[in-house]
This record gives sequence, C-alpha cells and structure tokens, in this order.
Amino acid sequence: MPTRLSPDEFAGLDGLDDWRYVLGSIRAEFRFGSFTAAAAFVADVGAASDAADHHPDVTLRYPGTVGVALRTHASRSITTLDVELARVASSLAAAAGAVASPTAPQAFEIAIDTMDADRIRPFWAAVLGYVEAPGGTLVDPARLGPPVWFQQMDEPRTERQRFHVDVSVPHDAAPSRIAAALAAGGRLVSDAHARSWWVLADADGNEACVCTWQDRG
Repeated sequence: MPTRLSPDEFAGLDGLDDWRYVLGSIRAEFRFGSFTAAAAFVADVGAASDAADHHPDVTLRYPGTVGVALRTHASRSITTLDVELARVASSLAAAAGAVASPTAPQAFEIAIDTMDADRIRPFWAAVLGYVEAPGGTLVDPARLGPPVWFQQMDEPRTERQRFHVDVSVPHDAAPSRIAAALAAGGRLVSDAHARSWWVLADADGNEACVCTWQDRG
C-alpha cells in the first residue's frame, strides 16, 4: 500500500526540485523548445502513468508548456505513488531538454462567507454545474474550474464582500507574489496567519488570500 506523505515530509525529500506542494497536490511545470516536443512528453508521461497504474492531471499549452499535477485520489492525499511518478516525469523532461519552472504552478479557489452553507450550496452547484465533494466543497467534475468552498461565519458579514479568492502558490513564490500585489496598488489586510496565508486587498477593498502549505495546523 502507498504511504501517505504530509507537506513537510514531501518537502524533506531529495531529488524533487522540480516539484512543489500546492493545494493538496504536487505540481511541476516544464517548458519545451516546441509544441511538438511538449506533446511528445505528454505521451511519454501517459505511457509511464499507464505502466504505474497511477495517473496525473496534465495540461499542454502553447508554445510548449506542460503542467503536471499529482495526487492519490483514493486517499485524497499525497503518497509515495505520486513521488515515484514525479521522479519519472522529471527524468523524462530532463531527457527531452525541458526547463523546469518550480515556482510557476498555482491553484485558486473561490471562498464564500455564509451563515448557512447548506442553504446556498445547492444554488452554486446548480449554476456552476459542479458536484459536492467530501467536506462540502463544490468541484468541477471536469477538474477544470476552481473549487468553491464555504467559510462558516459566526455573524452576518455586512461591512465587506462575501466572496474572496484564495490563490495557492509554491511556498517560495509567496513573498514575490505578495510584493508584486502591493506594488500594483494593493494593501496588506492581515498577516496574522502567515505563512499559511496573507490577506490582501485592492484599492476598492476586494480581498484575495495568498496561501501556502506552510504552518498549517
């Protein structure tokens, strides 16, 4: 049976410099010299995944960028299966002359503040065409759109918007992402939960959280 790995355990492994833990999965991005080379890499990863009977989510983008995300769906966690396939993918990418961009992967979620998630969740599932996952988060069945989760409030929120965006980035990308947002006219609302997340806002007060796996309880 595969062994589950915490984010800290994963971060302590050697030989995985191409990969970062982001929002419950390990992710890598590889850039190739051509679209054809990138597509060939996708085929090679597909063959390796079939041989291992363990499959990632893969994106292929022009002009030659491939994103790979690994997570063991049966256990809803990172396991040794993911690590083994990550090592194979990195070897295939290196052999093809690809350049890894470890801080490029990211994922984002939409959070809705509510007093009664059960009351509004069916609406959002219906309007988005999403399904409910364990824990009450709504997810895109095609795994393309961002998850939507519901933050339980103790009292109604009236002084600010009820939506915010959670942007999960590699832990070593967070400082530059925050600095860029502040330089672009944003402000820091709170760093009370850093390094797990920082709350930022634009000039109108609309909020976004920059999140990492670090210091999670």
